[in-house]
Amino acid sequence: MEAPKSPLTQLARQAIESYVRRREVIAPPGNPTESEMKERAGVFVSLKKHGQLRGCIGTFAPTTENAAAEIIRNAIAAATEDPRFSPVTPDELDDITYSVDILSAPEDVNALSELDCNRYGVIVTKGHRRGLLLPALEGVNSVDDQLRIAKSKAGIHPDDAEVEILRFEVRRYK
Repeated sequence: MEAPKSPLTQLARQAIESYVRRREVIAPPGNPTESEMKERAGVFVSLKKHGQLRGCIGTFAPTTENAAAEIIRNAIAAATEDPRFSPVTPDELDDITYSVDILSAPEDVNALSELDCNRYGVIVTKGHRRGLLLPALEGVNSVDDQLRIAKSKAGIHPDDAEVEILRFEVRRYK
């Protein structure tokens, strides 16, 4: 029997299904019961289809009044705006699984020893280029892997050591 889904992932699913089927943006719960939905935080919504990434969009800092609104906004974007994928279609909805990551506030990293690819996500910045990678991702087995991928996402050369590095933690809901 499948474990019950988190209210956060249920909200992401409702937002995507409403938007993909009817082009309607649902309203955030008026008085969310989950404390995680009430706080202001960066949120990432990830979609997988048959175990393969199908979309992932997020914000590392809050852009809306609370995490519930952030989940709705980023869920729809993950389904329709991730440039790596075509928009999700109605016939795919039953095959998609969801995860929602609530991010802590980013903090400066002064030494690579302060990183752990399973505990912390990273944000690398050089000038106007910025790349983010969530923690505990399949296939990311070291801090070096994590930084290389984040730099690549930002268009920063992987050997460039002159980058600002921030770390953050996540609470992941499935």
